[in-house]
Amino acid sequence: MDWAGWALFGLVATAALTAAQITAQLAGLTRLDFPLLLGTLVTEDPDRARVIGFFIHLGAGQGFALGYAATFALLDRATWWIGALLGTVHVGIALTVLLPLLPGVHPRMASQRAGLASTAVLEPPGLFAVNYGVQTPVVSGVVHVIYGVVLGLLLHAG
Repeated sequence: MDWAGWALFGLVATAALTAAQITAQLAGLTRLDFPLLLGTLVTEDPDRARVIGFFIHLGAGQGFALGYAATFALLDRATWWIGALLGTVHVGIALTVLLPLLPGVHPRMASQRAGLASTAVLEPPGLFAVNYGVQTPVVSGVVHVIYGVVLGLLLHAG
C-alpha cells in the first residue's frame, strides 16, 4: 500500500472536496457546510466552529482515504474511474447513513424524530440532506466523486 501517498494525497483530496463544497455553498447551490456542522459538535461559536470543523473534516478525510488506498491495493490498481466509483459509494454512505445519524449525537442539531429543542441551532439534514437545499445531493455527489478521482489519479496501488 502507498502509505506516503495516503498521508499526503488524502489531505489533498479532502482539501479539494472541502474547497469544492464551500464554493458550491458560496454560489448558493447548497447550504451544507461540513466545517460548520462538524465544528459545532465542540463549540457554539460559528467562526471557531468552521476552523475546528475544517480540521475534523481533514481527519475524517484521511480515514476515508485509508479505505480508498486499501481498496486500490486490494485491486492492485488505482485509476480515476475506480476512485470515482468509490466516491459514489462514499457519498451514498454519507447521505444515507452518516448524516441521518448526526442529529442523534450532535448537541446543537434539531432532530426530525425527537422534535425541535430549545438549544438546537442547526436543522437536521433530512433525507439525502435535502433540508440544506434540493441540489445538495447532487453537489455532495460531485464533490465526493472529485475526492475519489483525485485519490485515484494520485495514489499508487502497490
